[in-house]
Amino acid sequence: MEKIGSNGKFSVLKTYGPTIVMVALILGLTIWSFATGLATKEGTPPLTPDIIILLLVVGLVAGVLGGIIGTGGCSVMLPILHFYLGYPAPIAIGTALFAVIFTAISGGYGHLIRKNLDVKTTLWLAGFGIVGVILGSYIFTLLTDQTALLGLLLGIAFLLPALRMIIEGTSHRKKAQPEGNTIPGSELKKGSFGFVVGILTGLVGLGGGYALVPGLIYLFGAPVYVTMGTSLATMIPLAIVGGGIKLAQGFVAIGTGLILAMGTIVGAQFGAAIIKKFHPATLKLIFGLYFLYVSMKFILAYFGIAIF
Repeated sequence: MEKIGSNGKFSVLKTYGPTIVMVALILGLTIWSFATGLATKEGTPPLTPDIIILLLVVGLVAGVLGGIIGTGGCSVMLPILHFYLGYPAPIAIGTALFAVIFTAISGGYGHLIRKNLDVKTTLWLAGFGIVGVILGSYIFTLLTDQTALLGLLLGIAFLLPALRMIIEGTSHRKKAQPEGNTIPGSELKKGSFGFVVGILTGLVGLGGGYALVPGLIYLFGAPVYVTMGTSLATMIPLAIVGGGIKLAQGFVAIGTGLILAMGTIVGAQFGAAIIKKFHPATLKLIFGLYFLYVSMKFILAYFGIAIF
């Protein structure tokens, strides 16, 4: 069995042990939820075998993408739940954020052992972010009937960073971007940014990665690889608090969330493992196109136009 050493190789146990434990835990909780009748929620589709397989695949894809671009996968799972499977928006938001708890833990650990993580920045972002999540979750209860409008505003807000990432990802591909292990910027600025991201996480349930990634890159000049790991690690406490509150508020379809989680924790490990096979410019192009897709989906949904 390989050990962590100067050659940068990881033991199988240290790298994948926590993932195996998490999968076993989620599987046990899923079986328990079906046995107790808590798996399904009124107003949501029945968990038939084909839907269960679809949810596992969606979770896997969301995890891989999240591990690569530093998001928890909410922006993949939420649209599928709401637009394709017909989950009511508040439940889709709560369920996706609940699943992100496990994605963030898995992906964050994967980046930590690969040193794609600024621990100090994570603590500042997460500490203030938790306060923001609590506030955003309270506002969410007041605006549950206006999530489409919130989606429209978020879609417009993230058009600019999406377009900027796409431009930089295609026009600077031959120039290597300097990398490092830390994210510059004052603690107050990082804490304030974390607070804002926390409010958005509690309010719209997108996990925060969609805001953390472009924010850390363009507001702080963060190295691309470290941005991904720091984003996922920051989302661990944000998702735990936000997802826990959504669960207590009754906006989580437990069975659906657990099935998604099984796929995301495996996918997040895979994404974290292959991230450095991509050039920074390639990463910018990938998540620039992805954020553009998410932006357009929510904008068009507000006007009654659905895109896959």
